[in-house]
Amino acid sequence: MTPQFHFGFQKADNLLRIFEEIHNYIYANDGLSPQQTMEEMMKLLFVKIADENQQSKSFAISANELSYIEKHNQAERFFARIQRLFEQAKTDFGEVFDADDKIKLSLSALGFVVNKLQTMTLTHSSGDAKGLAFQKFLANQDKEGRGQFFTPEPIIDFCVEMMQPQPDEKILDPACGSGGFLFSALRYVQRNYPGTDADKIIGQNLFGLDINKSVAKIAKMKLLLEANGQVNIFWANALENSVERIIELLNPSSEQNVTSEGFDIVLTNPPFGTVGKITTRSILSQYDLAHKWVNKGNEFYKSSELLHGQVTEILFIERCLSLLREGGRMAIILPNGHFENSSLEYVRYFIKQKARILAIINLPQETFIPYGTGVKTSILFLQKDSANRETEYKVFFGKVTKPGYQGNKNGTPIYKKDLYGNAQTNHDGEFIPDEDFSVVADNYKKFQRQQFQSAENSFAATFNELNGRFDYDFYAPENRSLLAILKQKNAVPLGDLTEIVKVKSRKMSNRSEVVEYIELSDINTYAFEIINSTTHAVYELPSRASYELQTGDIITAVAGNSVGTKKHATALVTEEFNGCICTNGFRVLRGFTLDPYYLLYYFKSKYFLNQMFMYRTGAAIPSISDSDFANILIYIPDKEIVASISQQMRMACDLKARSRKEIEAIELPVI
Repeated sequence: MTPQFHFGFQKADNLLRIFEEIHNYIYANDGLSPQQTMEEMMKLLFVKIADENQQSKSFAISANELSYIEKHNQAERFFARIQRLFEQAKTDFGEVFDADDKIKLSLSALGFVVNKLQTMTLTHSSGDAKGLAFQKFLANQDKEGRGQFFTPEPIIDFCVEMMQPQPDEKILDPACGSGGFLFSALRYVQRNYPGTDADKIIGQNLFGLDINKSVAKIAKMKLLLEANGQVNIFWANALENSVERIIELLNPSSEQNVTSEGFDIVLTNPPFGTVGKITTRSILSQYDLAHKWVNKGNEFYKSSELLHGQVTEILFIERCLSLLREGGRMAIILPNGHFENSSLEYVRYFIKQKARILAIINLPQETFIPYGTGVKTSILFLQKDSANRETEYKVFFGKVTKPGYQGNKNGTPIYKKDLYGNAQTNHDGEFIPDEDFSVVADNYKKFQRQQFQSAENSFAATFNELNGRFDYDFYAPENRSLLAILKQKNAVPLGDLTEIVKVKSRKMSNRSEVVEYIELSDINTYAFEIINSTTHAVYELPSRASYELQTGDIITAVAGNSVGTKKHATALVTEEFNGCICTNGFRVLRGFTLDPYYLLYYFKSKYFLNQMFMYRTGAAIPSISDSDFANILIYIPDKEIVASISQQMRMACDLKARSRKEIEAIELPVI
């Protein structure tokens, strides 16, 4: 079945408006922060559910009580009634409330909320879109607050569609945030297995942990709106607690929900980026990936030395694998650096020893921009295989290029359009997102059925081909084909044709010396020329200021988002910029054994740019390692062709220089 990516939840709009009215009223009238406003709203939703479970119909306010509040700011019976219900809610949902929790709303705000909700039924919500309304409400609030716990809904639905959960499978998100993965898994099962009992799925098969108590409450509420029973969302640190403690926590005393063998599916987007490193030794000591690993040949070995700190997402990789049963499946969203960077090859080696790699999906740059970060990410799909039994198999690679929304702060939806530029709609009258998640997911299912060869933005590679990297571009067929052709043509590594300057200029040791400085932005990328430099004392320069230029050098970019693209910066150093200092975002080439003008031309060719793009690494600011840069293959045709290209390039550069001098010589007559 083709995955459904919902961007509107149109059927829930009426209830959504009520939720937003409540939130906005509290925020505007009680002077609370957005987080406090959400906290108070959540308390009353739990109170409402407690009242429905008791069937007491005490969650209500009469017209007279509302009027008296407006006139006298008093309503003792009403407040006492809601307070009793709140105490009951604290008993019913003890894991989400503290004993000393209180309702902090003003009497007028409390009356407003109760009046808005009293005619609704929040439990047994099937068919009336209450859960969907709450889901969209949370998405709006997270987007406005740039919440770190929010994963874009199309990404969530895509992961679930790829995992294809079954009705009897137990699913965990150990960093569940507001419960998006669990909610989507429920919807998937309901959609694909009609008649499924939502209460049973939620009570027996869906589990979530989160380190943030407030967010865990939100996740619990989201699922409570779908089931009138047990909800397995817990406030806990999945990294600090042992696997045994987590299993114990998720098993209520009444029944054994989760066996010690672990879960069938783990779905998660662990916190990364600005969260920082875990440094507590008692936590680090639980993890193999919190130790230093030693490289010997093509293998890595864990040492006894504990690292001083490790980023959370790497620890989550190991923790998620340990929480799976043998043969269990997982999807985890990670920064691209974890798929590419040479310093993290030991992490990828660990993964290869512990799991079968099912799929690697590259996400577009704009994926998380609406939610506060431009870090480029990919999704890793694994199947636990502790014995590492199978090494002869295919790995699916996919690349999403259209997420269905813009990379702006609002994540503005993008819809498919007809020939006349009008947004297209489906049979329900809903706009159709312009996305290709569904295409990649469909290709993966064909791959699973062994009915897939290759397609645009999807391909398969054998496990044995994964030689230390996991990134899509490194194994893309067009790039592998290019390398094969270049090797067949006896192309030569760049490092064999030129000196690559790596020594910092001596000028940088004299802090008072004044120099001319050149950055990546000082290059006309279409004309191979430096167009600007700025004057600085050495002590004013950024730490990246490094290399001294000489006339006749070639500088080319090895860092930045434009590396390997049509905007890749390359320039010939003319006499005007002799002695300038450039950023270490460039590499400086001199001492050529091949005509530099041919290299200048080659650096704008697809043969060079595709290799640069293929080798670049890094989730935030891509860069090329010195070893990969030195190994870029340079195709050298016959001497006559090299000479002809070099002569044309030299003439073009001379013409540009003469043209600039002609323009500078033009003078306006004196007025």
